[in-house]
Amino acid sequence: MAVNATMPYDRPRRDAVLDWLQMLTGAVLVLFMWCHMILVSSVILSPKIMNGIAWFFETTYMVQVGGPLVFLGFIVHFILAARKIPFTATGQETAWAHAKMLRHRDTWLWIVQVVTAMIILIMGAIHMWVVLNDLPITAEKSAMRVASGGWLWFYFILLPLIELHVSVGAYRIGVKWGFITRENRPRFKKYETYLFCGFMAVGVITLIVFATMATALSTVQNAALPALPLL
Repeated sequence: MAVNATMPYDRPRRDAVLDWLQMLTGAVLVLFMWCHMILVSSVILSPKIMNGIAWFFETTYMVQVGGPLVFLGFIVHFILAARKIPFTATGQETAWAHAKMLRHRDTWLWIVQVVTAMIILIMGAIHMWVVLNDLPITAEKSAMRVASGGWLWFYFILLPLIELHVSVGAYRIGVKWGFITRENRPRFKKYETYLFCGFMAVGVITLIVFATMATALSTVQNAALPALPLL
């Protein structure tokens, strides 16, 4: 009887390729988010610095081209990662039961990544859509948006979700692909915590600066309005 000896290897080979693509898109998005936070937080030093950086990226069309590419990478990464996410109620109950039974920190980190990914998928898409449809980017425009409606609370929710997802993602990439071993794992866990706390602090300060700028801009605009004649 003929036996197809290639069948057992097809799926593992395909899964390995998809895992590599998931890792690469994840690593690119991690680097993008770190760079994005550093560039936006330049407003802490001066709104002129942020405006200059934004002007450079828009003049070179890096925003117009890079923005949609980042969004595409965002979607591709989610699709690749979704292969291992339990979407059924039974699968979710099983994953939760295993996490409680194992009491393993890295298992809980995977659950954290899954939960944050679902929320970031929606909130991140909203953020990118609003920003890319309101070019050019300026510190003043960003400040007024942050201070209007419920956007400040929107970003206060999105910020920790992204930083948690990114820091955990960087750590899990290192574990999965052998950069982080059993011997150096405690040290990298500390680095993960430091990264999260550091970027969170920078992000919160940036939001406060934007809110303060918006208040100052509103005061200047109101003072510039002509006085209404008395009747």
